Amino acid sequence: MEINPFFLILIIITTLFFLFSAVRILREYERGVVFRLGRFLSNKGPGLILLIPVIDKMVKVTLRTVAMDIPPQDVITKDNVSIKVSAVVYFRVVDPDRAIIQVEDYLYATSQLSQTTLRSIMGESELDEILSEREKINAHLQSVIDKQTEAWGIKVALVEVKHIDLPVSMQRAMARQAEAERERRAKVIAAEGEFQASGKLTDAAAIIEKHPVALQLRYLQTLVEIAAEKNSTTIFPIPIDLLKAFMDNAKK
Repeated sequence: MEINPFFLILIIITTLFFLFSAVRILREYERGVVFRLGRFLSNKGPGLILLIPVIDKMVKVTLRTVAMDIPPQDVITKDNVSIKVSAVVYFRVVDPDRAIIQVEDYLYATSQLSQTTLRSIMGESELDEILSEREKINAHLQSVIDKQTEAWGIKVALVEVKHIDLPVSMQRAMARQAEAERERRAKVIAAEGEFQASGKLTDAAAIIEKHPVALQLRYLQTLVEIAAEKNSTTIFPIPIDLLKAFMDNAKK
C-alpha cells in the first residue's frame, strides 16, 4: 500500500510539533510553574519536563538572586531637608507558584514597593541619622520590604542605600560645620599642650628655686648655644649671682 507523501509530511510535522510543545529542559536555577487547562498543577524542574501539548502551559521562573536598582527618589526628611536617595535591592524567588499566581509581575511589583518604602522610611528619619546610621536604615528597609513581599513568595536578602544627593546649600553648610569642628579640635589640642607645658615649667621653676646653681648652668648653656649658631659678637649682662662664688673665694 502506497503512503501519500502529503500525509507522511503531515505526520512528521505533527510529531515535531508534539515534541517541541511537550519537551522542556529547565536549568538548575529554573523552575516551571505548570497550568493544566488554566488550573495550577505543580512546580517542575530542573531537568527534562514533559507537557501535554495545548492542555498544559508552563511559566519559567528563575531562582537566582536578582539585583534591582531603585532609581533616585525625591525625599523630604523629618527635619525638612530635600534630598534624592537611590538604593539597590537583592532578592530571589523562594516559592515559584506564589510568585506567578499571587502577583501579575513580581519584578515590577517589587520595584514599586521598594521605591515607596524607601521614600517612606527616609521621610521618617532626620538627615544626620540618614548620613550616620546607614546600616540601621538598610536593615529597616530590608525588614519592611521583605515582610510585604513574603506573600508573593519572594525573599529580600539585602537592601543598600547607594547614593544620597544633598542640595548645594546643605553641602556648603556641612563643609563649614566640618571646618569649624576641625578648628575646635586644633584649639583643644593646642590648649592641652600649653597646659602640659606650663606644668613642666612649674616643676622646673620649683627645682631651680631649691638649687640656684642650676639657673647659672642653664644661663651658661644658653650662651654656648647662641655662640654656636652665629659667628658674631654678643654682649650679655652677667648677673652678680654668677660671680658671687668667685667673689667669696677672693675674700677668703
